[in-house]
Amino acid sequence: MATPMTAAQFEAALRAEGVTVREVGSWQTHTRTAPGRPWGPVHGVVIHHTVTERPTDPVRLCRDGYSALPGPLCHAVITKDGTVHLIGWGRTNHAGGGDPRVLDAVVAESYGERPPAPTKGNKDGVDGNRHFYGFECENLGDGKDPWPAAQLEAIERVSAALCRVHGWSAKSVIGHLEWSNDKIDPKGFTMPDLRARVADRLTGRPTAPKPKPPKPSKPVKPAVDLSQLIAAARRDPARPGTPVSYPGVRTVEKALVKEGLLTAGLADGHYGTATKDAYAAWQRRLGYTGPAADGIPGQTSLKKLATKHGFTVTP
Repeated sequence: MATPMTAAQFEAALRAEGVTVREVGSWQTHTRTAPGRPWGPVHGVVIHHTVTERPTDPVRLCRDGYSALPGPLCHAVITKDGTVHLIGWGRTNHAGGGDPRVLDAVVAESYGERPPAPTKGNKDGVDGNRHFYGFECENLGDGKDPWPAAQLEAIERVSAALCRVHGWSAKSVIGHLEWSNDKIDPKGFTMPDLRARVADRLTGRPTAPKPKPPKPSKPVKPAVDLSQLIAAARRDPARPGTPVSYPGVRTVEKALVKEGLLTAGLADGHYGTATKDAYAAWQRRLGYTGPAADGIPGQTSLKKLATKHGFTVTP
């Protein structure tokens, strides 16, 4: 038995556990608490799945509810990327009716691997909305929709955060199917496995998730402008001291050296006689003959050289 946290304490507890939190509107005052519908004392955490698929927005659905069941439908929605969206506070329409024997077992934390199988449900059970924190987790609930690692870790972290604040063990965390005999959620992972993860986390201090290493950046391929390369190829061979007319010549010469068609010492950035002869040999290698193998680059032959040696060709 425990007094519910304030909204600020709830948010702080999640952040301290390393949860990625997103606040949705004025969630602190979005509630179903009212005369005759009290909130607290709280005894544990109930985990649900949403049975939604995109383009339905599970966060908006759980925040707003629907005609038969107004929102909020939980305190937070955990999306597949592991983000925890805070949507309501106080009493929320998430647990409904459940088995009083389960409630007693959770309060006493006196069960084995699982609480006793519920024999009562939404219509004839005791009020769970009053006594449990609730998290809806984005999933189709068909047993086939995957549960990404980031999402499962977030479920573990939020559960541990609340247990840590209230001094509960992992046995204060149950699934909706363990609370009510007319529910099947969550489906796709088991609550004993989740409780084991929560128990492991509770043995240590809250820690933020390790940052993911940055993805290695792809090397930028050099680009050769075909029109500028042709212009360089049609000039007279360079005289000593003449500036390189187009830097892309070096890229082409490097490829011709790798092909064994040009001596490395002649790859000087000038499209002179040696480079022209080497490129003509490349054209002949591709099957061109006569005037088509004149050493002046064409789009097709240059693109084949580029594909083989890791550069791109622009018109």
